[in-house]
Amino acid sequence: MQLDTFFSPTTELSAIPALARAAEQIGFSTAWVAETQHNPFLAAALIAEHTQQLKVGTAIAVSFARSPAVMAHASWDLAELSSGRFQLGLGTQVRGHIERRFGLPWPESPVGKLREQILAIRAFWANWQDGQPLNQRGEYYKLTLTSPFFTPEPIKFPQTPIWIAGVNRGMARLAGELADGFLVHPFHSERYFRKSILPAIERGAKDVGRDEGPKIMVNAFIVTNDEEREIARQQISFYASTPTYKPVLEMHGWADVGAALSVLAARKRWDDMPTLISDEMIERYAVVASEADLPVALEQRYASFADQLTLYSPFVPKERDPFWQGLAQTFNHV
Repeated sequence: MQLDTFFSPTTELSAIPALARAAEQIGFSTAWVAETQHNPFLAAALIAEHTQQLKVGTAIAVSFARSPAVMAHASWDLAELSSGRFQLGLGTQVRGHIERRFGLPWPESPVGKLREQILAIRAFWANWQDGQPLNQRGEYYKLTLTSPFFTPEPIKFPQTPIWIAGVNRGMARLAGELADGFLVHPFHSERYFRKSILPAIERGAKDVGRDEGPKIMVNAFIVTNDEEREIARQQISFYASTPTYKPVLEMHGWADVGAALSVLAARKRWDDMPTLISDEMIERYAVVASEADLPVALEQRYASFADQLTLYSPFVPKERDPFWQGLAQTFNHV
């Protein structure tokens, strides 16, 4: 199980080069960047340019806000720039954001549209690398037009891994069917993953006859001190207020908490929401341990099914460097 990191979504682009170099020096395997306050492809380009070994991925880029051609081109350029270290992580976002933040229609079948997007991205890559005809047709896309003026030259690393994020079984099954990796949302429990998500991934892989399913990367809440406990409490309350995450609560008998959180969120009572998250819930959805015991606690919870691990606590150079170095040495053997 390799240790990755994610960069804080508030990090300005001008700070990315130094942050990337520091992360590489610590010994992280991959640096993941999110689409929240900044465009993740721009941050990924800077990470690739200013490191030599550190892999870089989007976790996530909002796929429903982009066409397959746009994502294919961005990934192609980043694969070339990074000498094959780039990984394309996609997520759909939720309906409200797609319709009211990006101004785009929500698909009748989110799983169906994401499937078409992945197939279309790979069709573009096959056209550019091997000259295969572009003829991708489906419910959401009809992609048949190509010409030399718009066709990139072949590159040395044409097969960028595609990861998809998901919370529920539909996306997990699609990952098993089609993706190179599955990004486990930080709002999860070990029980929910083992009983709901993992069987869906395995079913998707079995449906198409895959010998090996996708890699799995877990993003984990950790609590090693009081500050991290309150951060976890706040973030869990935020995620749990969204109906998409209702099954994560239902499995543990906390559906009523989710309903109450949704009411508070609708009333914009953000400060009241964390008060509904009990310590018992934190124990269920976060790894609670001292810094000294954290590596063992992470191994016990995730090593049997996760290939990669990142902690919800963002890496900040010169803050807790010995802590991060110790974890990297434990998991990445640097």
